[in-house]
Amino acid sequence: MNWQQACELPYYGGADLGASWAPEQTIFKLWAPTASAVTLQLFATGTDAEPDAARLADYGMEPAGDGVWSVTVPGNLNGTYYLYQLQFPDGHAASVVDPYARAAGANGQRGMVLDLAEASPEGWAQDVRPAIPAYARAVWEVHVADFSADEHSGVPEEWRGKFMGFVPDNTTLDGDGQHPTCLNYLKQLGISHVQLQPIFDYATVDETKPGGYNWGYDPLNYNVPEGSFATDAFHGEVRVRECRAMIQALHKAGIGVVMDVVYNHTYYTDSWLERTVPGYWNRRWANGNMTNGSGCGDDLASERPMVRKYLVDSVLYWAREYHVDGFRFDLMALEDVETMNAIRAALDELPGGRDILMYGEPWTGGGTNVEGGAQPSDKRALDRLSDRIGFFCDDTRDAVKGNVFDACNAGYVNGAPQCGYDVLHAVGAWRNGARGFRPRQAMQVVQYVSAHDNFTLWDKLAAVGRRTDYDAADAELLAQNRMAAGICLTCQGMPFFQAGEEFGRTKYGDPNSYKGPLSTNRLDWRRAHRPEFAALTSFYRGLLAIRRMYLRLAGACGEPEPFLLALPGWMIGFVPETEGNDPVGQLAVFYNPERTRQWVPLPMGTWRRLCDGTHAGTTPFGPLCRDALELEPRSVTILVAE
Repeated sequence: MNWQQACELPYYGGADLGASWAPEQTIFKLWAPTASAVTLQLFATGTDAEPDAARLADYGMEPAGDGVWSVTVPGNLNGTYYLYQLQFPDGHAASVVDPYARAAGANGQRGMVLDLAEASPEGWAQDVRPAIPAYARAVWEVHVADFSADEHSGVPEEWRGKFMGFVPDNTTLDGDGQHPTCLNYLKQLGISHVQLQPIFDYATVDETKPGGYNWGYDPLNYNVPEGSFATDAFHGEVRVRECRAMIQALHKAGIGVVMDVVYNHTYYTDSWLERTVPGYWNRRWANGNMTNGSGCGDDLASERPMVRKYLVDSVLYWAREYHVDGFRFDLMALEDVETMNAIRAALDELPGGRDILMYGEPWTGGGTNVEGGAQPSDKRALDRLSDRIGFFCDDTRDAVKGNVFDACNAGYVNGAPQCGYDVLHAVGAWRNGARGFRPRQAMQVVQYVSAHDNFTLWDKLAAVGRRTDYDAADAELLAQNRMAAGICLTCQGMPFFQAGEEFGRTKYGDPNSYKGPLSTNRLDWRRAHRPEFAALTSFYRGLLAIRRMYLRLAGACGEPEPFLLALPGWMIGFVPETEGNDPVGQLAVFYNPERTRQWVPLPMGTWRRLCDGTHAGTTPFGPLCRDALELEPRSVTILVAE
């Protein structure tokens, strides 16, 4: 199916695709304009292997206009599983899980009719998104299983590695009552949002067996929570209720929730979407082969009208029914600009929707074939993208600690001070156009040095430093780690961390642990409380507090760029812009990438330290400083005017 043929298919603008449940009846609607017949099949269970499995009934569906097939089934079908059987004019048939299914049985092989109100944790109706001002935003990325799977996490065994692992708010290391873990730990860290690696239903983990692991970038059912994170994968309402309970617990702690969404591809070439309307959903080359811009061989054609509608509908569903606070788009450059702007506009229409975050990766994993003159959502499209759609800045990432594709390549904090040229531009969130892209707002720029892809920060620093003992609390690596954090948290833009970066998280040199084992991926809560690494965490906590209290404009929209100081060598110094003219409370920030102490001149006034490269906090400490200051090696220093 080419672009013209796809555009000739009827468009359906209704908001009722899927199974619309009511106590007295359920209305099923499926967009399948090229099918010649569609049959609804109802089942007692999500798989044939379960007790009491039975096929309950079949219902022929009727054309309802605009390519939609519909049937109304009387009675209360809550908890009933279903499939669609499609026939096509060429004689082939397809069995399909509803692309708009809201729940599913084990391994997502059958959709489930669901009363969403019944699948709610206690108090869900009162759950609200926390109010988080722009200057306070700081995102912490984690995989659901990694968060609580550690046997020392203090989480009840049946909840470890599950959605419910986020619910207890008083867990401690081995239950010792002293060393906080999981949500208890997060409440004290000072981050504003948790970004969850994919939580919608993905394909490669067998939900019926314990121990399976995958990062989840292999989507199966886009509107259904992943069953391996539920305490019961066989009853579809359980995963819905427990996913909501996780979000509710984070909200109660004042923490927002960002979903990592994979709308750029389907995992299977023969996906439910492609089975429903063959040839429509995925991009293809002229020879008919699916494009591979995602690295999975099956890019979604977001520029096609019903694909765009599906993406908008799905995002709105998660925002409305799960109270999600933000969306991180995997390989965002595979989505076209018009689709991304349509999602942003739709979110803005929700109550409080303008505060829902949107950001993504402004790159692809390979070539694709965007049709109809659509423009990919990469850094070259910033002039057309909404200025409230952010992007990960790989320029900052690689300048600070070295290129991610070369293990031994150094950056500003670990042996290549000449990278200070790029770090200098990162301070103002790259709005001067130094790398050929020009963000219109600082908050568009996600400032980070580590994420789930590639090495953890600790492992990258170890690779550059030729260290092989990843468990050793190496003093030089600790200093480099602190400096990397100091840069991310004093640059304008939105700071982002991989979970555990703040306690030297290691995967023992594995740069791509996407399918496990869990022993490599899970957060090591004992490591978090080793004194040397606990001190690193304390440093992050102090920097986050400084950012919230003093850098009131850093990261917000529309602020002027920091005032740069003239310093020798590759040292960087600047004065962040603040409101008003009162010099008291003004900050001065210095980066010293050298292995030795360095003297720098100070701006006029009297200063005290908030951060000396080792300790950080909102209470000034140390002697008064005037005229000049000696900076510690490999350090970020923050001064406050008195």
